[in-house]
Amino acid sequence: MLDEVTISEAIIDSYQKKLKNNLKVDVAIAGAGPAGLICAYYLAKAGKKVVVFERKLSIGGGMWAGGMMFNQIVIQKEAKGILDEIGVRTKLYKKEYYLADAVESVCSLGYRAAKAGADILNGIYAEDIMVKNGKVCGLVINWSATSIAKLHVDPLTIEAKVVLDATGHPIEVVRVVEAKSGLNLKTKTKKVLGEKSMWADRAEKTVAKNTKEVCPGLFVAGMAANAVFGSPRMGPIFGGMLLSGKKCASLIEKKLKK
Repeated sequence: MLDEVTISEAIIDSYQKKLKNNLKVDVAIAGAGPAGLICAYYLAKAGKKVVVFERKLSIGGGMWAGGMMFNQIVIQKEAKGILDEIGVRTKLYKKEYYLADAVESVCSLGYRAAKAGADILNGIYAEDIMVKNGKVCGLVINWSATSIAKLHVDPLTIEAKVVLDATGHPIEVVRVVEAKSGLNLKTKTKKVLGEKSMWADRAEKTVAKNTKEVCPGLFVAGMAANAVFGSPRMGPIFGGMLLSGKKCASLIEKKLKK
């Protein structure tokens, strides 16, 4: 016979254990879009302790909806190998353009990141950062529902050796750094340069270039990288997001070894 209280106990006990286990991590990632998820996959695969926080209940960022809710995505051949690795089927459209199912892609990204050992906690956002000795060293987290309801609820803190802002267009973590940390960003103006209008070819080329440590302890990847460094947006082509996340994992892994 099923007991309602036992069901509740199971959920509370297991989630509490999972959250407590992630209070100190190697890498804390804000944003479970394609760049954040693939970065988490490669870092967890390399044996790093990784947690991903997603503001929404759904993961995948803009990848779920493809272009204007036509749930197909386009990737270029340079990124096809990443989807091949995580088991996503692709189909050649013409020349360098490959198609993939958006839902299959997101589900595969989440599944492979989780199976590699990364924890993904949804319904949670980074409302602040922790800064010590001139370095970002953690995230201050809260339930997304408290923000939506405008409730005054004090947050909890996650300590991390490295933080990644993969929140896409809003660059939520970097905006906090700019507003209140006193740290300078590694841009021409030492501030956010801002996302430019659509130019897919240039955006896909610059997103990997812009993927880097933007201030001590904080990296940017995906559309967040282009938004910080003043590059265009690219629309529903996602190869650059995947390549950016993979590059960021490599950069973070090197930093952790130092």
